[in-house]
Amino acid sequence: MLRYPCLVLDHDDTTVDSTRAVNYPQFLEALARYRPGLDISEAQFFRYCFNPGFYAMCDTVLHYTPEELEGHVAMWKEYHKTHHPQFFPGIPELLQRHRQAGGIFCVVSHSEADVILAAYEEAGVPPPDLVLGAEQPPERRKPAAWPLQEILRRFSLTPKDLLMVDDMPHGGQMARAVGVDFACAAWYGMLPEIEVQMRRQCDFFFSTVEAFTQFLFEER
Repeated sequence: MLRYPCLVLDHDDTTVDSTRAVNYPQFLEALARYRPGLDISEAQFFRYCFNPGFYAMCDTVLHYTPEELEGHVAMWKEYHKTHHPQFFPGIPELLQRHRQAGGIFCVVSHSEADVILAAYEEAGVPPPDLVLGAEQPPERRKPAAWPLQEILRRFSLTPKDLLMVDDMPHGGQMARAVGVDFACAAWYGMLPEIEVQMRRQCDFFFSTVEAFTQFLFEER
């Protein structure tokens, strides 16, 4: 019997190693175009994505106009056509084992669904049962409760059937609003100051994919 029939997974830095390999290098390209001379280190980029979040950073730190934000996102989507993040070792096997045991998995992310699905296709990993990303209107995006509510409705599940897995607090905010357990994915190499805060906000904290796999499938 599965501990959680439905896994709800974040994408970036939860299932795929994307910030260091793809998103930050692309961010530097966009920065050079829209804010030349502004220096934001990789560590600071992680901090901004943690708080206040990517889109809020674009507003309060970069002070983008709507047209600049649209241009940045267009550059990001174009970059992802030729730069695909790799899945963390063990994640594809975990998803396959979960599905073979009768479970489902969904993705709720600040990335867009077509970019997420392209990463699964490129890696040869079977696609999620549902993807809800940044293509949704703002009121339906994480950390709003709607994505989890939609998963519950669409698959006729209860909150205890779901586990939200994310490396950022936005997934936890959404989970708490709906009464769903929240697991922190820290295996990407979390900054120490972020780890301290995330440990306070999650029900479960996993530093490795192996520990997470054992938690999901251990005999109870």
